[in-house]
Amino acid sequence: MQKTITLFFTLVCWISLANAQQASISGQVTDAQTNEPLYAATIQVGANGTFTLGDGTYSLDLEPGTHEVVVSYVGYKNTTEQIALRAGENLTLNIALLPEATLLNTATVTAGKHEKPLGEVTVSLEVLKPELIENTSKTSLDEVIEKVPGVTVIDGQANIRGGSGFSQGAGSRVLLLLDDIPILQADAGYPNWDDIPIENIEQIEVIKGASSALYGASALNGIINVRSAYPRSEPETKIATFSTLYLNPKDPRFKWWDSQPFGYASTVSHRRKIGKLDFVAGAFYINEDSYNKNTYEEYGRVHVKTNYRINDRLTIGFAGLFNKGRSGSFFYWASDTSAYVGSPTTINDRKRFRYSIDLPITYFDKSGNRHRILSRYYDVDNDNSNNQSNESQMWYAEYQFQRRLANTDLVVTAGLVASGSKGIAPLYGNTISKSRNLAGYAQVDKKFFNRLNLSAGFRYEDNLLENPGFTYPQGVVDPVNERESKPVFRFGANYRLLDYTYIRTSWGQGYRFPSVAEKFIVTNAGGFFVLPNPGLKSESGWSAELGIKQGFQIASFEGFLDVSGFLMKYSDMMEFNLAGTGFRSTNIGETEIKGFEVSVAGRGRILGQSFNLITGYYYIDPRFLDFDPTPIAPGEPGTIGQINANNSSLKTDNILKYRSKHNFKIDLETNISDFSIGLETFYNSKIEAIDAAFLLIVPGLANFRQNEDKGVLTFNVRTAYQISDTFKISFIAGNIFNSISASRPGLMDAPRNLTLRLDCHF
Repeated sequence: MQKTITLFFTLVCWISLANAQQASISGQVTDAQTNEPLYAATIQVGANGTFTLGDGTYSLDLEPGTHEVVVSYVGYKNTTEQIALRAGENLTLNIALLPEATLLNTATVTAGKHEKPLGEVTVSLEVLKPELIENTSKTSLDEVIEKVPGVTVIDGQANIRGGSGFSQGAGSRVLLLLDDIPILQADAGYPNWDDIPIENIEQIEVIKGASSALYGASALNGIINVRSAYPRSEPETKIATFSTLYLNPKDPRFKWWDSQPFGYASTVSHRRKIGKLDFVAGAFYINEDSYNKNTYEEYGRVHVKTNYRINDRLTIGFAGLFNKGRSGSFFYWASDTSAYVGSPTTINDRKRFRYSIDLPITYFDKSGNRHRILSRYYDVDNDNSNNQSNESQMWYAEYQFQRRLANTDLVVTAGLVASGSKGIAPLYGNTISKSRNLAGYAQVDKKFFNRLNLSAGFRYEDNLLENPGFTYPQGVVDPVNERESKPVFRFGANYRLLDYTYIRTSWGQGYRFPSVAEKFIVTNAGGFFVLPNPGLKSESGWSAELGIKQGFQIASFEGFLDVSGFLMKYSDMMEFNLAGTGFRSTNIGETEIKGFEVSVAGRGRILGQSFNLITGYYYIDPRFLDFDPTPIAPGEPGTIGQINANNSSLKTDNILKYRSKHNFKIDLETNISDFSIGLETFYNSKIEAIDAAFLLIVPGLANFRQNEDKGVLTFNVRTAYQISDTFKISFIAGNIFNSISASRPGLMDAPRNLTLRLDCHF
């Protein structure tokens, strides 16, 4: 017994002596300009390392002696400190990092759900900053993202590198996120662009290519992630008001008005810190009579976001978005000679109220692991004319775990997702449709030799869709209880060949389950019926890419050139086709889209003047792999290839519908003293193939496409004067050459227009 007691006290003495010989450092890492704490900054001391927590704090045990401490964070310059530690000492070392100016070091989060420099991501990713939204006076997110190289929007439907065509109000292959959470209308799987608070945007990140492994079924063609703003160390208030006047079109036959159509809008936002509380609020109001007759919009939106730091480990938040208003639209024109007047049977009036509630929670455990709970409730109530009203509710919950290993440059992210929806509408036989999605995902990001970044991800989806069945004039939909499960994978690599040269390659699978609208919609869309297809199957596919991003600096102007080649293949792609007595969403078989893209972004000074540049060009070759121009024999159903050819306006040329092969855009702005001048240009080559039935249904469409349609080429110019630190006035001229174009068949683009804007910044 005495020997045991002696041994015990000896061990205690050894442990105490060992602890006495240890030393440690602790402190906080912040932004040197704003004093904001930086989460997940790396503190590296030889072979030892750690990351900062949510409030920027860290601690690290070290041996006594002299050490070199290297502190780094995405988008900031590295800082090195020399320290000397005595045995038992706990040294406080606070570090303030300066932002890194280069575009290649822009911090992004969407590609891996954690911060990573733009140059090191393994996929094509573009970033837009809020200054561009303000300078161009865009009122809705779909107008903003058209500035992104490789992205087009056809009447509200986002299309990345030709991966999507056009289907009115049903389904999207591009997933829209607000603060990392999906915000697609539940029943239609469709984005309501004016729900996004553009007055409160911090950054927009766009991923091109399949991203279902991390984000789920609707990310088949890519992701648009809008990260809303957060407060800085000083309170900030912005107010803007602007008005747009539409001038007469080039063709006098299009003019239907006696006085010029015009609209006005106002925004306000406020951000501040109140102790441990972060508070952000914004509001937007627009009232516009459009250049299209009977087309208008009047709505107001309020957005509020808060985060409260209970302690250094736990943060809880709340976000609310409310949008109420009315609008009018039409599906296609009355004729090609009355292009701004809608066909009477397609005119639609809508009253709507939409809102979403978010309750995010972030917790850091004692090992530095991050735990996040993301949740959203999204309610949509559209009161439409023409028996096209719909209501839907969506709920979403995600648990996310992330572990960072500083010593091995390894980040592991995993999560569980549960979401569901319920919708009722005359569009779906006045029945209640329900859906449910369960998913689990994991991704590993590893850096080797400080040059090679590897990324691998996996997701397993389980979908359930229920409808009790209904009768409609053309037939019967039997009760549906459909369940489907599917795994998806992705891999990517990025190698820093030289200091500013990054080569990347990626391969990712995509998957999309049909929306309620695609399976069950029943409506009359102005001369033709849209009918249900309860047997519609999910679509899947993959995309691959090889690209190089080359940074450059010319005098004081820095930026990057990005060149990439890509290939996308889809199975059972869903598109609306004429089938029987009406249009139905159908599986059109195998498709393939290949092409290349070149983009350039830069900022800085040339010959003493500051410049900002975004430009890009892509070429795509979108084809059916099932395409047979052989006429369908009378009484025969025809093969998938024959149906694809028969429904296309180009019955002998194999090209997917509603795609432009060539796309070019540029936005260039320069500042001269207190003045700024900007130019933006968009070019889409002619949409070569559309639905053959549209040429028969839409009056004058065949004549317009043959004689007038040369694609879309638009030039916009802007100028602004900074009156003082508080006030700025801007003048914007849109479509300065008053060109005639239709981005979507049967719907004309705006004639020449003028916008006057006043910004106040406090």
